[in-house]
Amino acid sequence: MTIDADTIIIGAGPAGLAAGAVLRRGNVPFVLLERAEHVGASWHTHYDRLHLHTPKRHSALPYRAYPRSYPRYPSRQQVLDYLDDYARAFDLQPEFGREAQRCTRFDDGTWEVSTNAGAYRGRRVVVATGYNRVPNAPRWPGQDSFPGRIIHSRDFTSGASFRGSRVLVVGFGNSGAEIALDLAEHGVHCAVAVRGPVNVIPRDLLGIPIIVWALALRPLPPRVADRMNALTLRLAIGDLATAGLVKSDVGPSFQVAERHQIPVIDVGTLARIRGGEIAVRRGVESFDGSEVRFADGTRDRFDAVVLATGFTTGLAAMFADHASLFDVQGRPCDWGRETAVPGLYFCGYDLVSTGMLRQIGIEAIAIGRDIVTKSRRGH
Repeated sequence: MTIDADTIIIGAGPAGLAAGAVLRRGNVPFVLLERAEHVGASWHTHYDRLHLHTPKRHSALPYRAYPRSYPRYPSRQQVLDYLDDYARAFDLQPEFGREAQRCTRFDDGTWEVSTNAGAYRGRRVVVATGYNRVPNAPRWPGQDSFPGRIIHSRDFTSGASFRGSRVLVVGFGNSGAEIALDLAEHGVHCAVAVRGPVNVIPRDLLGIPIIVWALALRPLPPRVADRMNALTLRLAIGDLATAGLVKSDVGPSFQVAERHQIPVIDVGTLARIRGGEIAVRRGVESFDGSEVRFADGTRDRFDAVVLATGFTTGLAAMFADHASLFDVQGRPCDWGRETAVPGLYFCGYDLVSTGMLRQIGIEAIAIGRDIVTKSRRGH
């Protein structure tokens, strides 16, 4: 059986909910599909200590602020409560347990979204499944000989379950840095494997959230913004070499704008590294039983490994007939508006220095208003 709808939104995370709220206010009928059994699925699987790295003022979705009682940086549970409240406020009722498997455009301009529980057909599709859809889990020579646990960061909840163990965190993005911090806070002997040069910025600079600085400097070319910030960041962060880290050859603004990578937002990890509670290792080369060999030839023994190696979007397989829509890493080449393929929109895939949730809100309003306008014109 095929279910008809004007617009099909795939994903009931922040982007999908925001797009749904805009369409609801515009009286455009839609169906909201979610493969999990709750809204904000990725937030349900994040580690316990996670807080927003951007202040609540700049992280709210369209038309609804975070509660005043929340701290500047809401916790994981507070974000989940906010998303649940947001869905109720705008009467967003996702169809749970619906995993989109393939999106097909027909000659008459309509779309069909095939799921594990039937097909949905509509004039437009908004894809809002996010970056954290498919865990990226690399493998190394000898890995099968490792006797301990190897888990992806998606399955990490708290350092409490690793007490008494020696744990290696592979990857030094924001998840890797914060998971290493969580392990150290629980007294776990921890090391983090860092493959290459990094940028590290504070969450607050001179008492002001770093996102506010990014917003102020956004009109400038990235390299100019980086030059203006260089001394202040150096004073705030210190010399990364003293923490065993190699500074990137480009600044954080350029890294985001041109390389589409978010710098590490430090919430205490550097202090633990400098204090000797978190060891820094080079990239992983291979496993030999419980020993891990690193790129510099050193070896160390571990009881468990956490892969903070990121995710892929998994979108290329969903849009097998439209490979040109994605770059080599599977990320959409266009977002926040109708793509070159009529009736198709991507929301929540723009990595920016001014905060993902803020950007999601901007994109959802633009997409929603475009759909509302086209719907009223009968397009």
